[in-house]
Amino acid sequence: MVVPELVRPVEILLVEDNPGDVRLTREALKEAKVINHLSVLKDGVEALAFLRREGRYAEAPRPHLILLDLNLPKKDGREVLAEIKADDKLKRIPVVVLTTSQDEQDVLKTYHLHANCYVTKPVDLEQFITVVKSIEDFWLGIVVLPKNGNHVKREATGESSAEF
Repeated sequence: MVVPELVRPVEILLVEDNPGDVRLTREALKEAKVINHLSVLKDGVEALAFLRREGRYAEAPRPHLILLDLNLPKKDGREVLAEIKADDKLKRIPVVVLTTSQDEQDVLKTYHLHANCYVTKPVDLEQFITVVKSIEDFWLGIVVLPKNGNHVKREATGESSAEF
C-alpha cells in the first residue's frame, strides 16, 4: 500500500511594513485553495536575515514565494531584491513586487534586478484582495515551483547541490 506524502504548506514570505496591507494579505491568503504558511517581516534587513537563516532565523523555512514591497525601512525593497537575485541560494525563489509605486523607473529597475513580476497595490479594499487572490491563483495554482530541499544534478560532475 502506498502512503500519501504529507501535504506541506506552501511557504510565503511577505515583506511589508504597512500593518493594513499585512492584514489584507493574510485575509486574502486565508481563503486560498492551496494550503500556505505566511511569514511576515517589516523591513529589508530582517527579510535578508530570514532568507539567509541568520541569528534568530536559523530555523526559518525557505519560502517558495516572496511578496516584496519596495518602500521598506532599514533596507529598501530594491536593495533586498538585488541581494536575493545575486545570491546563488536564493535567486531561484520567485519574487513578486507588490507595491503602491506606479513609477515607470521603479518598474524598469525591478525587472532589471530580475523581479518575477511587478504588481501595483490598488487602494480599494476589494480590489486589493482580488489582486492578492490573483497572485495566489497564478503563483500557487498554475506555476510549478521547486520544492524546498530539492537538489539539481550537475551534468558534468554528477554532483548534486541544494538549490533551496
